[in-house]
Amino acid sequence: MPAQANCPLPPGFQLEQYRIEQQLSLGGFSIVYLATDPSELPVVIKEYLPNSLALRKEGDIEPKIPDEHQAAFRYGMKCFFEEGRALASLNHPNLVRVLNFFRANGTVYMVMAFERGRTLQDFINKNRGEIREKFIRGVFTRLLNGLREVHANKLLHLDIKPSNIYLRNDGTPVLLDFGAARQTLLNDAPMLKPMYTPGYCAPEQFRDREHLGPWSDIYSVGASMYACLAGCPPQRSDERVKKDQLEAASRRWRGQYSEQLLHTIDLCLRLDPAERPQSVYALQKVLAKRVRHHHSPHSHRSGSWILNLGSRLRALIFRP
Repeated sequence: MPAQANCPLPPGFQLEQYRIEQQLSLGGFSIVYLATDPSELPVVIKEYLPNSLALRKEGDIEPKIPDEHQAAFRYGMKCFFEEGRALASLNHPNLVRVLNFFRANGTVYMVMAFERGRTLQDFINKNRGEIREKFIRGVFTRLLNGLREVHANKLLHLDIKPSNIYLRNDGTPVLLDFGAARQTLLNDAPMLKPMYTPGYCAPEQFRDREHLGPWSDIYSVGASMYACLAGCPPQRSDERVKKDQLEAASRRWRGQYSEQLLHTIDLCLRLDPAERPQSVYALQKVLAKRVRHHHSPHSHRSGSWILNLGSRLRALIFRP
């Protein structure tokens, strides 16, 4: 495995009022840390540090940015900062909570609430092929409430996937790691390579970027539900455009899950954006339709949760 391109801030480093404890993860655009606040409570800090533009060697604090990348780096930093500002204005139990955002060390940082639990990807890995319909509906109906809040604020997530869906210890889902900054960045900075997650992003994220909309996130929701059944993501959408080899969920798992759930997944995964549900509310309405209970190894032993699904979801949809 290649060495990490950018060195993280060291454990014990004092970053404003926060103390870095350890690196949690890294991506093409950022490094994520576990830190503690002045009250010794854990927080998560995301540092803007795109590999393709900046380099921080061991022992350095500020990254080095070549002259030819200065403009793109500054523009990306501005987008990242705007993303933090936008997310800080959102307050929803199914969205990651942004507590603070600030500039330091020649870059910018976003401070988020620390949640205890695991990602949906971890759950899929552990329960491959054995995930029940009740669990899938429970996670995604609540997650869609958070996504509705995002879209209501004229934002798109653009990186929904199981590793960005966090399950708290009580089972409630939280949507993490918004891709708004890097997506905006790509429109204006051709020197930056697109950061796509194969299998989960809609075809318009590879092309026709002017056609991005709520339906783009809905494709990713469908791909994430598909992954719950398959244990892996569906065929990449850019490859599907050339030669679609994706087996429809309604064929692949016929008899194992309700036809209604499988049809909903297929609807979300349509290559033509106009054929998908056009809003999260529209998708919730589809998921809220009553379905006939079927006896399969993946369904719950009691059918009452399915019979009551419509009224329960309507309560969620119209909850203040």
